[in-house]
Amino acid sequence: MTDIQGLLGDDAKDLLTHTALGIPKEDLVLPGGDFVDRVVAATDRSPRVLSSLQSLFDHGRLAGTGYVSILPVDQGIEHSAASAFAANPRYLDPMNIVELALEGGCNAVASTLGVLGAVSRRYAHRIPFIVKLNHNELLTYPNHYDQIMFGSVQQCFDLGAAGVGATVYFGSEQSDRQLQEVGAAFARAHELGMFTVLWCYLRNPAFKKDGTDYSASADLTGQANHLGVTIEADIVKQKQAENNGGYPALDFGRTDPLVYDRLTTEHPIDLTRWQVANCYMGRVGLINSGGSSSGQGDLAQAVRTAVINKRAGGTGLITGRKAFQRPTAEGIELLHAVQDVYLDGTVTIA
Repeated sequence: MTDIQGLLGDDAKDLLTHTALGIPKEDLVLPGGDFVDRVVAATDRSPRVLSSLQSLFDHGRLAGTGYVSILPVDQGIEHSAASAFAANPRYLDPMNIVELALEGGCNAVASTLGVLGAVSRRYAHRIPFIVKLNHNELLTYPNHYDQIMFGSVQQCFDLGAAGVGATVYFGSEQSDRQLQEVGAAFARAHELGMFTVLWCYLRNPAFKKDGTDYSASADLTGQANHLGVTIEADIVKQKQAENNGGYPALDFGRTDPLVYDRLTTEHPIDLTRWQVANCYMGRVGLINSGGSSSGQGDLAQAVRTAVINKRAGGTGLITGRKAFQRPTAEGIELLHAVQDVYLDGTVTIA
């Protein structure tokens, strides 16, 4: 097993012993091996959706725990193929992407319609596919930031996907249209028996003020999550909160002082707990993103993110560039280290 305490370093005691008091764990709907039976079966999701979601929880090294580790590889569109794959060009081949997810013990692989369609007959029965339906392409000059559909829900179903994913850029000028498009796509996915994953990202240059990026604040990302679960995302993907107080700092929207005075603190577990709370108190699983690769410190950073997510009541991690932008053996090691956090019984919910 991974040396979790060693990788956490000086922060180990603080991160592993912290108790969340603002929103106690007893008030949450917690992950577990029976999550689909205990929680999702009470919803309006069809038996086919329940089956697809159960297949996600039953795959990989975390099978049966109620936690997930997902490999996402859509950065070839979202950033560029060069920026995503120059460090490891073998992942320009879709087969190698899926093989990394398999060898890395992941619950699922999330990628584009083209990537997963290219290898669907070979792999769709071996690991759950999550097809990311919309993307922000950056070849238009000048660049603009918008999520547009690259395929249909029917195509995802036809290639054997267990789930579909999409992004809404909350706070952007296009967010209303994106919400409507994604909401309709998610409804169709549920009709066909697939589960849904929403990338709840904030995008607006006005969210940066006085050197602080509030697009990673607990209060704003929490509200993005709350909007995401409203269009029936089964899983929410969110950047882990790095700060708080976006509403008062930017002086817009509506909030309540209790969020900052009683329900959260500056502790990262409490900030992430607020993200979980906005996912219907955990009835919809929160997975945090692994973020970009910075090199040597990636392993420690990924483990730290996983510890905070698990102890906050989250459902797992979706780790991409930290895994595939390095030699394959190291990528597998990193994925396993993240999964070890969720397998370690001493890392408990705060």
